[in-house]
Amino acid sequence: MKLPIVAYGDPVLRQKTVEIDEDYPKLKELIHNMFETMYAANGVGIAAPQIGLPIRLFVIDASPFGEDDEDGPGDPTAKDFKRVFINPIMVDETGEKWAFSEGCLSIPQINEEVSRHKNVTINYLDENFEEQEEELTGLAARVVQHEYDHIEGKLFIDKLGPLKKAMLKGKLDAISKGMVRVAYKMSFPQLKKKR
Repeated sequence: MKLPIVAYGDPVLRQKTVEIDEDYPKLKELIHNMFETMYAANGVGIAAPQIGLPIRLFVIDASPFGEDDEDGPGDPTAKDFKRVFINPIMVDETGEKWAFSEGCLSIPQINEEVSRHKNVTINYLDENFEEQEEELTGLAARVVQHEYDHIEGKLFIDKLGPLKKAMLKGKLDAISKGMVRVAYKMSFPQLKKKR
């Protein structure tokens, strides 16, 4: 089932999330729905706060970044990179920072250059609640960092300079009021208040 994606301005996107256990209600169904929602919105990752749940869970399928296109070869770190991250802990972020244009399903139609570390080490539980620890690099590492920020109550726009943030204020306000056209279902904080 495709779930509505929470838009910028909703307090759930700024909440620190809580860990879950194997008894979390309908977890397998939730994970399935998160992947379905992400694919329907042409995303490569989605975190639980983006569907209104303040829990430490995100899913990623970065494989579109691994495919060759007219711009050149894809990033091999992203090829076949499909994972479920439950209760993740960022162990380390290393390597030179590099800039890449990022967007977010909760902040549609805004893409900005964001600098992030090239390498990460992350510890997490997979969908079978088996502990994993992975060292990632390139776009796989970047997508993990972006989604990990979500469960820490941070957004990619927080990494922008004050001038850039000020320039985006009008667009961000419009998004929170539902004054944006998207091809997927969204939940807007300002519209909820009016009901």
